[in-house]
Amino acid sequence: MMTLGTEEDRAALMLRLKRIEGQLRGIQKMIADAAGCEQIAQQLSAARKSLDRAFFEMVACMLEHELLPEASRKAQLRARIGEMTGLLARYA
Repeated sequence: MMTLGTEEDRAALMLRLKRIEGQLRGIQKMIADAAGCEQIAQQLSAARKSLDRAFFEMVACMLEHELLPEASRKAQLRARIGEMTGLLARYA
């Protein structure tokens, strides 16, 4: 089983998930306060996008784990994986 590479990676993912948790609590409050459907939908979309980004970070972690141990160009490969992850997050 693969795990997140570094303590920094784990901390960043946990921080992202805590922000998403806050977003979801905010949405629950909006619903309880009878906010408008469009406002709630906008916040749901933002939370979904945040979860997608967390997922893409996990995919990038998996790619790094599989590719970096054998790569002689680690810094270039890590940068390229980051670019691809950003592209996925932007257009998902």
